[in-house]
Amino acid sequence: MSIENEKNAPMPGTVQFDIVPRAGGPAWRIFLRIPTSEMPKDGWPTLYMLDGNAVIGTAVDAVRVQAAYPLATGVREAALIAIGYPTDDAYDGVRRSWDLGPPPGASYPPFTPDGPEVKTGGADAFLAFIEEELKPEIARRLTVDPKRQAIFGHSFGGLFVLHMLFNRPDAFANWIAISPAIWWEDAVVKKGMAGFAANPRPARVLLAAAEYEQTLAPFQEHQSDREARLARLTVSRGLDDTHEMAAWLAALPGVHAECVVFEGETHMSVLPVAVNRTVRFAFGPDAP
Repeated sequence: MSIENEKNAPMPGTVQFDIVPRAGGPAWRIFLRIPTSEMPKDGWPTLYMLDGNAVIGTAVDAVRVQAAYPLATGVREAALIAIGYPTDDAYDGVRRSWDLGPPPGASYPPFTPDGPEVKTGGADAFLAFIEEELKPEIARRLTVDPKRQAIFGHSFGGLFVLHMLFNRPDAFANWIAISPAIWWEDAVVKKGMAGFAANPRPARVLLAAAEYEQTLAPFQEHQSDREARLARLTVSRGLDDTHEMAAWLAALPGVHAECVVFEGETHMSVLPVAVNRTVRFAFGPDAP
């Protein structure tokens, strides 16, 4: 047996680059997939994804496999823009806590004795970066259909998606919040609901949660931290909050909201299946 030409396997059709914001500070790493097929007359539909390091590989495969067989899947070609951090890890926990947490925010001690302090509350600055710096850079690289832009977030990312929906509702047409941490900071994100309800904008919203967001999965029942884990799930109300938010949004004029529960999944294992459903929601047969 011989092994030849071994090298890192890149994601097909995807480039990455780092953007340092105009105000200075650390860079964000952007993963960009631009289709090579013929562009629609109005430009490419786009999906912006938070926690980009963790989701871009799954998203690229979901789009390139399904868009190649549109009669079987209903999924059309599209551009992907995943926002992550300059790391090979799936997450940068410290930076994402700041970027995705709505204000006013708070500080938390290290989760481990030698870990860093975690701060939250930078969501408005991150929102401004997306709108004022990232979107213009993407528009410089490809023609975008402004009526078919979507944003996806999971957990803290889902919380950010809802915060952005309530505060910059014209930024996207399609909003996907998976397992959103609505409970965070005494449900601070709900403070934006009244303003949005007073002037609702047309929007398609997908909310989703895992089956085991409020109860333990069978494999967790006999783990040593069973009671502490169950207590956290009870406080976070992942299923109940997601259902209630979807129902509230669906009652607003011009808002299409749906809620999905992914059977057999936990808060973390839900990510790959949720990415696939997101692709269908954003680019499938029912999308505009």
